[in-house]
Amino acid sequence: MANDEMYTPSWIFEALNTEFDLDVASPENGTGIVPAKQFYSIKDDGLVQTWNGLVWMNPPYSKPAPWIDKWLEHNNGLALLPLSGNSKWFRKLWLSECPVVLITPNTSFFDPSGLLKTIWVGLTLWAVGAQATQILQQSNLGKIR
Repeated sequence: MANDEMYTPSWIFEALNTEFDLDVASPENGTGIVPAKQFYSIKDDGLVQTWNGLVWMNPPYSKPAPWIDKWLEHNNGLALLPLSGNSKWFRKLWLSECPVVLITPNTSFFDPSGLLKTIWVGLTLWAVGAQATQILQQSNLGKIR
């Protein structure tokens, strides 16, 4: 994929039923879908910014490891990530205490042009911190590990 800018489907946020303090990897002009009070886009470089409160993270899937490290350090948020069992970052999360839900396979996302595209990799939704864990538990998105 030439561009890994894909927008989280609204049904995920409907299931989570919460407002985030910060979307750390937001599209440049936002999508109107992520219920967050503040947004960091690629221009802001969310990796170098200070994160506050409950964060939402759907990072670039081409290089998620630095995002995951910062997310774990922040310790308060939810992260939508590809199911990537062979990667070091996935193994790090899997061996952690972070709860996770497998998201329905073949999930469709909108790309920047507005076209609906199906992601053929499996997806996972992770929680870190007590607040995020409670939100994930109440979401009914699936069995939590």
